[in-house]
Amino acid sequence: MLSVVEPAGGLPCPRPFNLAAHVLARGVDQADKSALQIVRPSGAERWSYGRLIAAVRGCGAGLLARGLVSGDRVMLRLGNGPAFPVAFLGAIAAGLVPVPTSAELTRPEVERLIAQLRPSALIADQGLTMPANPDLPVIPAAEILAMERLAPCDWAMGEPDRLAYMVFTSGSTGHPRAVMHAHRAVWARRMMHEGWQGLTEADRLLHAGALNWTYTLGVGLLDPWSVGATALIPAPGVEPGQIPLLLKRFDATIFAAAPGVYRQMLKSPFNPSPKLRHGLSAGEKLPDLVRDAWVSATGRPIYEALGMSECSTFVSGSPARPTPAGAIGYPQPGRRIAVLDAGGRPVQRGEAGTLAVHRSDPGLFLGYFDADEETAASFRGDWFLTGDSVALSEDGAITYIGRQDDVMNAGGFRLSPLEVEAAMNTCPGVTETAVTEVEAKPGVRVIACFYVAPQPVAETVLFSHAEASLARYKQPRIYVHRTSLTLGANTKLSRRALRQEWESLHAET
Repeated sequence: MLSVVEPAGGLPCPRPFNLAAHVLARGVDQADKSALQIVRPSGAERWSYGRLIAAVRGCGAGLLARGLVSGDRVMLRLGNGPAFPVAFLGAIAAGLVPVPTSAELTRPEVERLIAQLRPSALIADQGLTMPANPDLPVIPAAEILAMERLAPCDWAMGEPDRLAYMVFTSGSTGHPRAVMHAHRAVWARRMMHEGWQGLTEADRLLHAGALNWTYTLGVGLLDPWSVGATALIPAPGVEPGQIPLLLKRFDATIFAAAPGVYRQMLKSPFNPSPKLRHGLSAGEKLPDLVRDAWVSATGRPIYEALGMSECSTFVSGSPARPTPAGAIGYPQPGRRIAVLDAGGRPVQRGEAGTLAVHRSDPGLFLGYFDADEETAASFRGDWFLTGDSVALSEDGAITYIGRQDDVMNAGGFRLSPLEVEAAMNTCPGVTETAVTEVEAKPGVRVIACFYVAPQPVAETVLFSHAEASLARYKQPRIYVHRTSLTLGANTKLSRRALRQEWESLHAET
């Protein structure tokens, strides 16, 4: 039996369609219900659905009044506050294209993204890193929130396949790529509500991630609002150790985070809220040690999902269908996926191959911005290649084997080693670098930089250079001095060989 899963049923995306209008539609008839709470141990900032809808549509009107027109790109430099969802959905409501960026980016990184994206405006929180001399309009977050008082904009309705927003991903190319998503992407997320999250209107979902991350944006905001639930987001400065208190104090029923957050939370004992039903994990592979520790400490299951910036999640465990031991989950209902060999042909079930998503999937991206060749290269015929090696069992369960390339997963963000190497190669005294992930201890993976230099470079110099050049999640945590990096066949660089060598020595010590 071939490793192909065909979708069953599924309603097509309505026409005309607007992502923001769909996300907020369930809130129209429950204007007084809490839609968003920015939570901290001392209290919360609460937004009702009525206020959120007014703010989003007022923001759309305000952006158009500033001279922006349909299709204009708007870069977001915003942290975990209400301005983020208001600006994101407000831009989409008005037909503009928001592009979230990480709050951790350094000035050179921001300037490179602006040069690549060529946005018409920038919306920014006070205190976040900005370009040295921006030659485009900068709209403060406070002004975005003040637009709540404006008359609402009309929903910009249109074809579901048109561009709605972009997110940046590093991928395997060594430079950030803007992933273009259509309005229909939010319609496709309906497959996750039952196929992963078990999400209902009565839920209060707390997501412990940055809003500019696609995992948090989708699971933490868009999904709860699409069903009329309440989104709980930790305020800036909240530490993982404080999250158990927030879960209990704010009656969270579902918790979502990357594996690293679960690991940090479990460093201290805690009693879960009696209302908490289960946890969700995505962004990187959930180590069995972390899963077992969470279940032992809380008595609650974690449902894991596999996805990427180009298609969000599409394979997952769920309350509706228990996952067999060793598997990551099942293709979500409505997904068409396959496991392919090197020639792009489906392998037999049980055999390893590359996980692929059919181009007809409504959640699949439109392509990479200004990169037609890269977009075409990511497909084999009608199949988008994820780069993940998996095996599909006879009953459809997916077992995750690993990545087929050198792409790293830094706290849930897929990251090319080439991007980090390009930054570290400019460090004084360093002549060459190779960057890869290593397992520092069981279940804990960090970025390691192997560098060539006449003499070892002081770690303070290396760390300072990385801090000035790279966002925190991209910075290496381990530095290893070497005399050569040519470890592979044909004198080619082998990051895998470097990783295996380091882990072997580390295990011995």
